[in-house]
Amino acid sequence: MNETFPASEKLKSKILIDILFTEGNSIKQFPIKLLYHPIKNPEITTCKTGVSVPKRNFKKAVDRNYLKRLMREAFRKNKYLVESNLNQKYALMFIFTARKNYEAQEISDCIIKLLNKLKEKETAHENQDH
Repeated sequence: MNETFPASEKLKSKILIDILFTEGNSIKQFPIKLLYHPIKNPEITTCKTGVSVPKRNFKKAVDRNYLKRLMREAFRKNKYLVESNLNQKYALMFIFTARKNYEAQEISDCIIKLLNKLKEKETAHENQDH
């Protein structure tokens, strides 16, 4: 099982981020919101993932960076939930919506629930298309 998170899997494309925020769907599982959108480009072979913690909620960069690190780590450990179960590749953005810090275990549980919800939604959607 590949538990790495290389640069090729990070969401960096301005175009892809704009599409994600304008056309993407969302799933909420407090304290994290997941925006996702299928990637149409056949050259992209992995899910592209980004994390965000609003400056409005956490003034100190140290706090924002800590939460982003926890979210990336939780995704890295559990990305197999979407990588192995979905045919389509997605652009994913995890946005931290709460105003207080959470423990690593709580964030990890939340990300697992979000990835499972995404898997259920999209497998149901793929089955409708066929």
